[in-house]
Amino acid sequence: MSLFDPFQLKGLKLKNRVVMPPMCQYSVTKKDGIPNDWHYVHYVSRAIGGAGLIIFEMTDVEPDGRITDYDLGLWSDEAIPAFQRIIEACHNYGAKVGIQIGHAGRKAQDAPTPVAPSPIPFNHDFKTPRELTTDEVKEMVEKFRMSVRRAVKAGFDVIEIHGAHGYLIHQFHSPLTNKRHDEYGKDLTKFGREVVEAAKSEVPADMPLIMRISAAEYVDGGYGGDYAVEFSKEYQKAGIDLFHVSTGGEGPIGSGGQPGVHAGYQVPLARQIKQALHVPVIAVGKLDDPILANSIIGNEDADLVAVGRGMLRNPYWTLEAAVQLKKQIDIPVQYERGFPRISK
Repeated sequence: MSLFDPFQLKGLKLKNRVVMPPMCQYSVTKKDGIPNDWHYVHYVSRAIGGAGLIIFEMTDVEPDGRITDYDLGLWSDEAIPAFQRIIEACHNYGAKVGIQIGHAGRKAQDAPTPVAPSPIPFNHDFKTPRELTTDEVKEMVEKFRMSVRRAVKAGFDVIEIHGAHGYLIHQFHSPLTNKRHDEYGKDLTKFGREVVEAAKSEVPADMPLIMRISAAEYVDGGYGGDYAVEFSKEYQKAGIDLFHVSTGGEGPIGSGGQPGVHAGYQVPLARQIKQALHVPVIAVGKLDDPILANSIIGNEDADLVAVGRGMLRNPYWTLEAAVQLKKQIDIPVQYERGFPRISK
């Protein structure tokens, strides 16, 4: 297999295995969560650039669930047409489009009072969050459900639930941040499972459900890959079809167990999840080198490769990678003069 082989999971058919992962743009101008022309150009240019799957940045289920007031949101039907416009344009260039649905929890920087499983601030620069009541946790599950419903209505091809990087679902399943004594403290994956089950009830039967996880925490006492396997099994039982395997988010990088800074440092964790759960995975993290990205697929370490910063620098990363790897790819006719011909 190679980076440019097609991939299919349920009804999701991708022309290649290159993923643009969610990356916050902090570019909503009216603070209403609705995408604008920046988002249109940002995402559509990557579709023109050949990416197989584009995943919209974290899109929040309520206004105070955003990292900042300039993030996307899907708490209102009013946002649906703006998302539809971008999705339809990306489809015109052969890309499939996903969206990451999430809530920042204690990391909601602009919320007057952030909410979290327990009243533990992220650090001394962040506000101390208010602990959600048991009833509020159940209401939060419904907010996730309604955002997923709107995403399906907008026409997204796949939904990703954000369970990574120290945001709300991660805060619930991490022993570092969940000190509750109710049902959501006695069973740390209960909130995440209920979100997955709610999302599953809203998506078509042939639409896969993705979850992004942090498979290791880089803080003293943080969990590692073995614990990530255990909670991922619970989410898989609840309905997750594919895991997007990242790390970190519960503290400053390097505060306890410093991660490697080398290319592909998170790939072993993606491989661990893939092999333990027999489930497809997306690898991510310093995978900008096409040869490395291709080897990850060829060695069956992961099924898809997400290229983040590389695509921020170059919307046409996928086209350039195909040239370097001597793989056939459809180059927009307007740009053909800029690329060398590849013999069939």
